[in-house]
This record gives sequence, structure tokens and C-alpha cells, in this order.
Amino acid sequence: MAMPRPTVAQLAYGSLTVVLSTFAMLLLSRTTSAGWIAVVTVVALALGLLVAMTVPASGPRTVAVHRPSTAGPAPVSVGARASGRADEAVRRRAA
Repeated sequence: MAMPRPTVAQLAYGSLTVVLSTFAMLLLSRTTSAGWIAVVTVVALALGLLVAMTVPASGPRTVAVHRPSTAGPAPVSVGARASGRADEAVRRRAA
């Protein structure tokens, strides 16, 4: 099973989260130690991955189709629909 590719929104939100959270955590912690900077970086990467995975992936949208009742107008063939006369016939029957 192939792994789905991330969307542009997922990449953008994840990257922005990593950059901003790293910046904020380094400013708030005021750390200068290489060990703590590495910890902050790993935490920021994990947070960015979490955010990227929770952004809903855009997929094909489903559209609800209204099915007329049996008493509604009769279905029109595709050929008649292309000519534009079908819409007029359906309006006349509905009125």
C-alpha cells in the first residue's frame, strides 16, 4: 500500500509550526546549551509533524444529489438535455 503524499496545506502548516515553535521555545527558555537546543529542535519537529498530520487532507468532495419523488417529472435523455429543449419541457411539466 502506497503512502499518500502530503498536501501543500500540510507542508505549509507543519513547516510554519516548526519554525515558529522553535523560535518561541528558544526565546522563552533562554538556553545557550547545545544539548537543550537539540531538545527544543526535536520537540519542535515532533510538534510540526503532529500539526501536519492533523490538517485534513483535501480529497474529492461529495455532492448530495436530490432525487425527485416518483411523482416528479420524467427523466430526460442526455441528447435532449444538450439541446436545451429539455429544460423548457421540464419547466412546463412542473408548472
